[in-house]
Amino acid sequence: MPLANSGRKAPSAGSGGPITLVLGGARSGKSAYAEALIGGASAVYLATGQAGDDEMAARIAHHRRRRGANWTTVEEPVALAAALRAWSRPERPVLVDCLTLWVSNLLLANRDVAEEAEVLITALAEMPGSVVLVANEVGLGIVPENALARRFRDEAGRLNQAVAAVAQRVVFMAAGLPMVLKDSP
Repeated sequence: MPLANSGRKAPSAGSGGPITLVLGGARSGKSAYAEALIGGASAVYLATGQAGDDEMAARIAHHRRRRGANWTTVEEPVALAAALRAWSRPERPVLVDCLTLWVSNLLLANRDVAEEAEVLITALAEMPGSVVLVANEVGLGIVPENALARRFRDEAGRLNQAVAAVAQRVVFMAAGLPMVLKDSP
């Protein structure tokens, strides 16, 4: 997927709200930090996760309890760009949680991840309002043992690079602490 090295620039300020990418490992505080960026505004929580088992259902329930009544939850495991286009408004920020689960969903649905990522990057440039995207940084560990796990790691890494290239702000979370990697107007 050539997106990360495609030379894409962040959308101009006149094209809508800012795009923020929040990266980190498991339980690093990514989602809570992303939600805090939205603040008390009426917002859309675009969830890509699906409750396939009891543990995931508990995670989803925890996230819902943490959010206030100002959030509208939209569940969309695959058609992320279309959902962003449908829900983004200048006065209503959108939080996407998370890109990594979206990549997993695409792989399980036998979708072309590179093609879907390109559609997402194009959609982000068209958003009329601000968008905060959450993603796991999965490439910091050992090389996965099997081909599917290596493909997942590689696809997630390429997507993170592509989104970071068009985002105005990129934050890496570690132990609940935000480290700003990119902050451009």
